[in-house]
Amino acid sequence: MTEHVNPLRDPQDRRLPRIAGPSVLVIFGVTGDLSRKKLMPAVYDLANRGLLPPGFGLVGFARRDWADQDFAKEVHDSVKEHARTPFREEVWQQLLEGIRFVPGEFSDDQAFETLKETIQELDEQRGTGGNHAFYLSIPPSFFDDVVGQLRRHGMADEKGQGWRRVVIEKPFGHDLRSARELNDIVSTVFPPESVFRIDHYLGKETVQNLLAFRFANQMFEPIWNNNYVSHVQITMAEDIGIGGRAGYYDGIGAARDVIQNHLMQLMALTAMEEPTSFEAAQLRTEKQKVLGAARPPVDIDAHTARGQYSTGWQGGEKVKGFLEEDGIKPDSFTETYAAIRVDIDNRRWAGVPFYLRSAKRMPRRVTEIALNFKRAPHLPFTSTDTEELGINALVMRIQPDEGITMRFGAKVPSTQMEIREVSMDFNYGGSFTESSPEAYERLILDVLLGEPPLFPQHEEVELSWQILDPILNRWAELGGPVDQYESGTWGPQSGIDMLARDGFVWRRP
Repeated sequence: MTEHVNPLRDPQDRRLPRIAGPSVLVIFGVTGDLSRKKLMPAVYDLANRGLLPPGFGLVGFARRDWADQDFAKEVHDSVKEHARTPFREEVWQQLLEGIRFVPGEFSDDQAFETLKETIQELDEQRGTGGNHAFYLSIPPSFFDDVVGQLRRHGMADEKGQGWRRVVIEKPFGHDLRSARELNDIVSTVFPPESVFRIDHYLGKETVQNLLAFRFANQMFEPIWNNNYVSHVQITMAEDIGIGGRAGYYDGIGAARDVIQNHLMQLMALTAMEEPTSFEAAQLRTEKQKVLGAARPPVDIDAHTARGQYSTGWQGGEKVKGFLEEDGIKPDSFTETYAAIRVDIDNRRWAGVPFYLRSAKRMPRRVTEIALNFKRAPHLPFTSTDTEELGINALVMRIQPDEGITMRFGAKVPSTQMEIREVSMDFNYGGSFTESSPEAYERLILDVLLGEPPLFPQHEEVELSWQILDPILNRWAELGGPVDQYESGTWGPQSGIDMLARDGFVWRRP
């Protein structure tokens, strides 16, 4: 007889949520926007969903003269304003017992000694078992100081059964050389398996669904190649400007900020071969093969575009241009629009250009992956029959309206024969009663569980920079001025021309 396994008792059943074990999460840079709007609300939401244990501690480290109760109020206010799940007093009280704050500078030895004592007290009082995750929500220029202090004060050393992990936020350098330097800094203190590089896009539910869509369904994989696909467009458009991020954004730009990490990762997931399993090593191997086969365009001037938003109308109000933003130098060459062509030299994708585009002050906020298919080799219709027929497309919407759209031709009713482009939509909100967790919930939980599939390793980071560096170097040679595009439009003319040279046009999401 076949033994029936109770799924409730099967540790391999991934339908069941996994609960983090006892642990301490230390957040450096805890007073910043990322921590206030994303990290602390995500911790509360995990607790509210029952995914954090009673033995959990949250420690903030920053240059504020706060006591524990001051930090607790900051967390409370952030949770009230930004949490995804409803506020429950009993959940908050459980979290509150493990909240601590350590004031100090990154160069302050005494502050790090206090941090060490605080973590040890949590281990004893909360039973956190020596399991410590250090979240560096700080600029990369401070990584050396912080990881050095963690090493000097013995907080990076694994002792007994406890683990130590470090979490790094993008940007992972500003070019290949600096990315390698950052990796050298972190790897002198933490082994590769203990380093978690956060790319929050990889925590989004629809990115995960891309893997399910491709590899759980037989009907799409046979056409997922250069026999049928003409080109791929990956777009991340934002309807906002730089806001108060001038200090960060000027000198970084759209290509470094988004294309090098988010869009390269989406390209790798779209183009990769089927892994033998969804274990971290297998996923990384397939993504690295894609990034290793990818190359920048031969003619960088013809197949890249950059621009800056100028004064225009957005959402019914007049907005100022990038060069008029507070803190931006009037002669800045930093791009707020970046579009590049990438070619993947392997059997599946040879001859299929991938177009990656990121921009601010677009007409709407949207992130999508669009596979555009070749036209049928023979159309037994007259030209008037197909005047309104576009190209077939399969569009995966990552945000904000998560779902999948198929664009195809259908006959218009009550006509002899007229073919028009129509859409068939799948929408997450209309198909599932479960709400999608916020990306940082998934990623923080994976850090505490020690599950690395969603985190890019340094090899992927370096391969991405190898693709982007020649483009950035060429743009630096050209200098300025940078093409302007009116706020609320879909980018500069150079972006339109870039695709037109290959016989394509950008989708308007």
